[in-house]
Amino acid sequence: MANGTDGLPEQRDAESIFRQHVRATAAVASQLASESGPTVVAMAQDLIAVLRAGGKVLFCGNGGSAAQAQHFATELVGRYMRDRRALPAIALSADGTVLTAIANDYRFDDVFRRQVEALAVEGDVLFALTTSGNSSDVVAAAQEARHKRVRVLAFTGQTGGEIVKHSDLALLVPSVSTPIIQEMHLAVGHVLCDLVERALIASPDTFGMSRQI
Repeated sequence: MANGTDGLPEQRDAESIFRQHVRATAAVASQLASESGPTVVAMAQDLIAVLRAGGKVLFCGNGGSAAQAQHFATELVGRYMRDRRALPAIALSADGTVLTAIANDYRFDDVFRRQVEALAVEGDVLFALTTSGNSSDVVAAAQEARHKRVRVLAFTGQTGGEIVKHSDLALLVPSVSTPIIQEMHLAVGHVLCDLVERALIASPDTFGMSRQI
């Protein structure tokens, strides 16, 4: 593959890389759409039930998944597409002082687990994002959540990994490519935000907000 003067592949090769990635993503999206509808609907039902009962949603993940955890929490606390009341959601990756203190004083595997221990109560839900399914800090958070009778929803990749054993519902993206898995997590997360908002708009009085942290 030849390189251009700016260090990029030649125009034709660069366009080919672009097409290959988009087509690979589209193929995974098509398979996900045909196979995972029941799981996505069940996840939406769980989130709606928790929020209607006055519970909150805790999100956790590392790296790109941490960014998506913060993204999804923002969509619930702020809004996705529609004006409506704020919904209680927390991204456990967002507080740098808490993360670094726990990692320094205990171990990095505890950075999410201790926050679940501190913040989660029965009736909440933990949303765990890990493309491999084996992120030890995310798995530890899920284990703590199950100990506290907090439901666990997981986004992961094709192999599922350890997180599936500790989840009530898990979405397995049929790919081993981290970027494509993350792209599908983002797409499905947006669908869940849409479904939650539709339920809230349709029946605003059924969403209880009395049990906040």
